[in-house]
Amino acid sequence: MRVASSTLYQQGLASMNYQQGALMHIQQQLGTGRSILTPSDDPVGATRALGVSQAQAVNGQYATSRNQANIALAAEENALQSVTTITQNIQTMLVQAGNGTMSDADRGSLATALEGLYNQLLSLANSDDGNGQFLFGGTRSGSAPFTQSAGAGNYIGDNSQQLLQVDVARQMPAGNTGREVFMSVTGGAGYVVKGNPANTGTATFGTVSTTDPSNPLFGHALQLSFTANAAGQMEYTITDTSTGATPAPVVTGPVIYNSPAQIDVAGFTFNVSGAPKAGDTLTMQPASEAGTDMFANLQTVIDRLRQPAASENDRANLGNVLSTAVRQFSNSLDNVLTVRASVGSRMNELDALDDVGTNRNLTYSQTLSGLQDLDYAKAITEYYQRQVALQGAQQSFMQIQGMNLFKYL
Repeated sequence: MRVASSTLYQQGLASMNYQQGALMHIQQQLGTGRSILTPSDDPVGATRALGVSQAQAVNGQYATSRNQANIALAAEENALQSVTTITQNIQTMLVQAGNGTMSDADRGSLATALEGLYNQLLSLANSDDGNGQFLFGGTRSGSAPFTQSAGAGNYIGDNSQQLLQVDVARQMPAGNTGREVFMSVTGGAGYVVKGNPANTGTATFGTVSTTDPSNPLFGHALQLSFTANAAGQMEYTITDTSTGATPAPVVTGPVIYNSPAQIDVAGFTFNVSGAPKAGDTLTMQPASEAGTDMFANLQTVIDRLRQPAASENDRANLGNVLSTAVRQFSNSLDNVLTVRASVGSRMNELDALDDVGTNRNLTYSQTLSGLQDLDYAKAITEYYQRQVALQGAQQSFMQIQGMNLFKYL
């Protein structure tokens, strides 16, 4: 068979190019440590490696989100720790204010001290994370969530928590709203009793205790009203004001009042003492309906402490304001501690998720290593084989090129 010289050259060149390309490919593998340089090297392996790489990248994003959440929650915990201390200081001062030996001037000084705590509390409510993002603004974290309006804390944040995707199936609130912290109470806060500021008698009330949360009336707003009967005796009647009906349905009474009287109604109890007058009233409301704004509650106390308490009626009204405030701030402290517990729980969960994420990342890395990492022993062996093959192709081409019939003429 005749073989054209051009064919010999083409075949020889093709053989050398192939061996040269194969050798360069192995050199690239050895240089990168990767067995898959292009999808064509291993289409199935390349597809699997791409999927694992993407999953690992998403896992890294979760880790970043967990770090952000941890920073935010740590900042919130620091702020809440200070809020706890201030609330406890307020409680101490409320007890001091109830000391019957205090003068109007003493109470005025105490009001000034409470005003300082008010300002500290407002400053904490407007805490930021150091980067201009306010901790308690909800999703409106770019502006201060609280302003002061007529002594009350005017919350201008929103009620939506910032959620971060910290794991595959876990979105975690990276903080709490100002309303949750400074304007809420826990579900088990019970009742708060308030005296009517217009009361003219000297009736005061004591601590409220829950006795039967299963009572059908538990959770209803009630009112205790004093009246004088035909014999001139003081009586009280308790009505259910939660229905909005006029007149309000009677729950208890009329009952002859004798000081001190234990009021046991709707699953809670408290004592009333002193000498009420006809027309005096006490309201009994679930804590969630009886003023949960820490700023407004504190301002009420400050304003009352700055008023003189010259008469028995004045002192009774002051005592009732303080009793209400003691209950309100006890509920507020419980709420703050509950929020702090929630923050701590989330931080612990983040630690656990970090461990899971680290292990998951290790698994991804090991899987990628199995798919992509080069078997150096095998590659070096193949490298020398390709090198020998290239040399053989080059030498055979040179020998064939040197064959010529004219040498024999």
